[in-house]
Amino acid sequence: MKINIIGKKYWYFLLSLIVIVPGVISLILFGLNLSVEFTGGSNLTLAFPSKVSSRELTQISNIFTQNKIKIQNITTSGNQVLIKSQPVDQNQDILITQEIKTSLGNFDQQSYETIGPTIGAETLQNAIYALIVASILIVIYITWSFRSVPKPTSSFRFGVCAIIALIHDVLVLIGLFSIFGHFFGVEVDSLFVTAVLTVIGFSVHDTIVVFDRIRENLRRVGGENFAEVVNDSILQTLDRSLNTSLTVILVLIALLIFGGETIRWFVVALLIGITSGTYSSIFNASPLLVVWQDLIQRRRK
Repeated sequence: MKINIIGKKYWYFLLSLIVIVPGVISLILFGLNLSVEFTGGSNLTLAFPSKVSSRELTQISNIFTQNKIKIQNITTSGNQVLIKSQPVDQNQDILITQEIKTSLGNFDQQSYETIGPTIGAETLQNAIYALIVASILIVIYITWSFRSVPKPTSSFRFGVCAIIALIHDVLVLIGLFSIFGHFFGVEVDSLFVTAVLTVIGFSVHDTIVVFDRIRENLRRVGGENFAEVVNDSILQTLDRSLNTSLTVILVLIALLIFGGETIRWFVVALLIGITSGTYSSIFNASPLLVVWQDLIQRRRK
């Protein structure tokens, strides 16, 4: 029995909206929880012999306040205390460290990182530029590569539909991380930007596989029943798309379990993005070609 994916395309679009809309609302209301790499400030990681209580966290916060340094976020992970604050210079770091040791006892300072606000703003700007340039290059590449696609469609439509699917994946990923940042304190850093760019490349790669099969089938059988050609093309590439994504997802699950704290949310971002990319390549990008063609036919009639 042949699966009619194109016939249920609006249900798939609705499912995408159900996932995207809460994330967009979160972005509007809360934004992203940017790390000091983008905002400027200091990150300190303190490792204590045992788990730190809430009372001790308050004592640490008070020490920073007494030294006129505002803490933006303070959390615990096991016996570690993770502090994000306004910029702390080396002299202030030495003073604060001594005061915390006097108050709470000995500990190890595992990391200390300070980034100025100017460098942070420049990093954020470059990250946005990278995403925009990548999207433009993808449209140009797909339009050129599919320039010989037979009618009734055109190479430009392939490029635009690929970018819409790409935007879908980026919105899913950024929206969910906005929710994670607001409710769980997850920060967006340069690794997250790397994950977004990786997801963009993976999503477009998967989409091109389906688009290429559509082009081959249009050459072979013509475009008289465009929706059926697209549906057959999706089904013919479905196993390949799912198998390719599954192998990557299995590796990422292993990294999530054994990779450690430092790359955990980077791996989560890749898992979300690759899952969304596989979905959008199959259920969004190609069905959008059919919707576009239907609109043109109705206009002509």
